[in-house]
Amino acid sequence: MAYRSEFFVFDGDKPVPAVIRNYTKEDFDQLIDIQAECFPPPFPSDLWWNREQLENHVKLFPEGALCIEADGVLAGSLTGLIVDFDPSHPQHTWEEITDSGYIRNHKPQGNTLYIVDISVRPGFRNLGLGKLLMQSMYQTVINLGLDRLLGGGRMPGYHKCAHELSAEDYLQQLIEGKKKDPVITFLLRCGRTPLCVAENYLEDEESLNYGALMEWKNPFKDMRL
Repeated sequence: MAYRSEFFVFDGDKPVPAVIRNYTKEDFDQLIDIQAECFPPPFPSDLWWNREQLENHVKLFPEGALCIEADGVLAGSLTGLIVDFDPSHPQHTWEEITDSGYIRNHKPQGNTLYIVDISVRPGFRNLGLGKLLMQSMYQTVINLGLDRLLGGGRMPGYHKCAHELSAEDYLQQLIEGKKKDPVITFLLRCGRTPLCVAENYLEDEESLNYGALMEWKNPFKDMRL
């Protein structure tokens, strides 16, 4: 089912027209450029999108391939796939659960929408586009009747205090508001709640390869049954 939502975001007091829609082949070059802007070194460039990955996104799960335009400029994207997830065995790596971003393991009958990537151009981050993309994917979770949205968040601020805090303690201080992290604090603001820390989640020097698994549960499903 195609997704398209038109609205305004605000740059200060100025309304800016915006649209969230499914991305297509015509967007691929710009999507790769956005990855390069969002994940500069020391983040490994071989983890940026390539055209084969993007082809799979729009072919295998177009509902999970969203982008956002602001004032006519492609400013960000959010990509997901459906997996079967067992909360009692949460540990995994980004590579294994997303098929290294190729999503050939997408399971239409699964129970969880898993976020592969979210990216917003640095020059557009004052407009709240990332949160709007995330909310749009919550709508997809509800529309498809899934249990949850799940994903692993980088912890890029962790390397600054790893000498004094474990990854779990760092995450707890973020939850308590004692520290801020560019990614995890953003995800908390989006309504995501932490499940646990995953070791060796992603090759990421700033996060010391840790990730925080964070979910959003479908409020229309009672998973206590």
